[in-house]
Amino acid sequence: MLTRVLSVGLLAGFLAGLLIALVQQATTTPLVLLAEKYEKQGEAAAPAGEAKHSHDHAAHHHTHGDSGESDGWKPSEGLARFLYTSVATIATAVGIAFLLLALMILAGDPIDRPRALAWSVCGFIAMGLAPAAGLAPELPGSASAGLVARQIWWIATAVATALALWGFLRMENAVARWGALVLLLAPHVIGAPHTHAFESKVPAEVAAQFAALSLVVQGLLWTSVGTAIGFLWSKFAAKTAQRPVVS
Repeated sequence: MLTRVLSVGLLAGFLAGLLIALVQQATTTPLVLLAEKYEKQGEAAAPAGEAKHSHDHAAHHHTHGDSGESDGWKPSEGLARFLYTSVATIATAVGIAFLLLALMILAGDPIDRPRALAWSVCGFIAMGLAPAAGLAPELPGSASAGLVARQIWWIATAVATALALWGFLRMENAVARWGALVLLLAPHVIGAPHTHAFESKVPAEVAAQFAALSLVVQGLLWTSVGTAIGFLWSKFAAKTAQRPVVS
């Protein structure tokens, strides 16, 4: 069982991550590169004091953004950047695969294509769509609140949404479902942390396109992992059944 989980998790994550890395290269990566140009232009045009503040904010942003880079070091443009981004995406996909497998096993659900896909959709809603309703994916150069405050709100929203989905889908009790609804709405009623000044060096059209494409890519990542798990789980079961038993 453990060997099967490890094999399916690693292979499903690798295949889905490699696919999404190629999708990112054609969708979100060009927008990140464009945003970095706007960010550098804004720093060059700003007075010395403002430029230093902008640089410090950019360093703060880059430690948590989609690019996963810091101002101290980043890979060179072209193949090196694509390879580092691909490794990060594949690692994320492998983590998602193991998370889905662990949750399905703990829940006692049979692992097949429909259920694996359903679990992956719920995972995307809880960890992608719901948090993005308060904290949309951001490009470099975007104004944002403190990193710790955003991380706390993001984690709380993901956990609350996951529990709410469990209540809606697994419980028949009306009180439990009303509680799930309250839990689902609570993080958004409290509100995500934002800066008082909504300013960005990136045109609004570019930022909006990046936010939309990021959610699409993240949705594709979750559903690709779920689809791969559902397909590979049955394949590895067949291989195990065909393996001769050594007495």
